Amino acid sequence: MKLRIYADTSVFSAYYDSRHPDRKTLTEEFWQGIDAFICSASELTVSEIKDTKDASLRATMQKLLTRFQIHPVTDEMQRLANSYVQAGAFTRVMLDDAIHVAVATVTRQDILISWNFRHLVNRRRRAIVNSVNISMGMPTIDILSPPEV
Repeated sequence: MKLRIYADTSVFSAYYDSRHPDRKTLTEEFWQGIDAFICSASELTVSEIKDTKDASLRATMQKLLTRFQIHPVTDEMQRLANSYVQAGAFTRVMLDDAIHVAVATVTRQDILISWNFRHLVNRRRRAIVNSVNISMGMPTIDILSPPEV
């Protein structure tokens, strides 16, 4: 059985980010094994990529998206993201990060992958997220960096 993985925008941008060569290499290695997973992202990811100012970078990241199932952001996901904020997992400013987690949770992904250690790949936040999920009858989710999968 293949793991279901949700990728946030940082995974797409890291593939082309030569400012951080180690992270770029680890991201490339993840992409080489991508067929071992069922991969998804959300309309939020698509929107964040579309907001990339560099047209060439934007186009190359959009090509990476073609291998991913894209989930719409529903009212249920918005409510769950707001529950994460109310529980203190995220601040209101970090609502988009909460939405990424909510999309991954509601669509029953096994893992959310991200390079965002400040806002997502963080044990304390993951504990709060999973506490909220359990209290709402939702599944728990792992939030990991690409080399951890």
